[in-house]
Amino acid sequence: MILTFEHEAIRELRLNRPPVNALSPELIRTLLQAVQVAPSEGRGALVVSGSSGMFSAGLDVPVLLKLDRAEMNAVWRDFYALMHSLASSPIPVVAAITGHAPAGGTVLALFCDWRVAAEGDSKIGLSEVQVGLPLPPVILSALRRLVGVRQAERLAVTGVLVTPASAAALSLVDEVVPAEKVVARALQWCQDLLALPQRATDLTRREARADLVGLFARDIDHELAEVSSWWWREETQAALYRMVEQLAMKKKS
Repeated sequence: MILTFEHEAIRELRLNRPPVNALSPELIRTLLQAVQVAPSEGRGALVVSGSSGMFSAGLDVPVLLKLDRAEMNAVWRDFYALMHSLASSPIPVVAAITGHAPAGGTVLALFCDWRVAAEGDSKIGLSEVQVGLPLPPVILSALRRLVGVRQAERLAVTGVLVTPASAAALSLVDEVVPAEKVVARALQWCQDLLALPQRATDLTRREARADLVGLFARDIDHELAEVSSWWWREETQAALYRMVEQLAMKKKS
């Protein structure tokens, strides 16, 4: 589910779950483990990338709709652990957004140190409200940190998806480059950072990201319970099943 490439001190974790790199329970756990183990294996930085034209389409809703409550609770807990691990990683993590990154795809990028996206008409944003899910507080706070209070409200409340160029104008991504250069630019950013005096950079980075890491110090159990309860609401389930039906119809056409 993840292809690993070593670029000297930098490890690239390339999501590899065709056709859209949807975040299944197994992929979430695999990515979590990969992020957690990289520092202990001597890596100096991480790049999380996707396939050409597709970073990640977000949570694998068709798979998740088949889970019972206990299984779904485990998925939410693992997904929060993944966000936390990205936020608190002792080594820098860059999101190389190689294509579409709606919903969960954008969530992964929010908690990385830096984000570079491919030029074009790919869609980026947090569309959770469109399927009846309020944007969880931890994710909304991370969004505000990047784009500011007013733009975070607009993006979250409407669930609008934007192009990479618009995302860059909003500071939702940091840079936009031609598609074939996305991973190379991510690697270059990591190399430039690793070339700086390490101790000073590490301490400053830790302090600069303390607010992001601190989001997970609050009552996450309560938030997880709220997120889980919304997943099982009748309105949300109906919207999720409609989305799955629409996806199935597109595949047939």
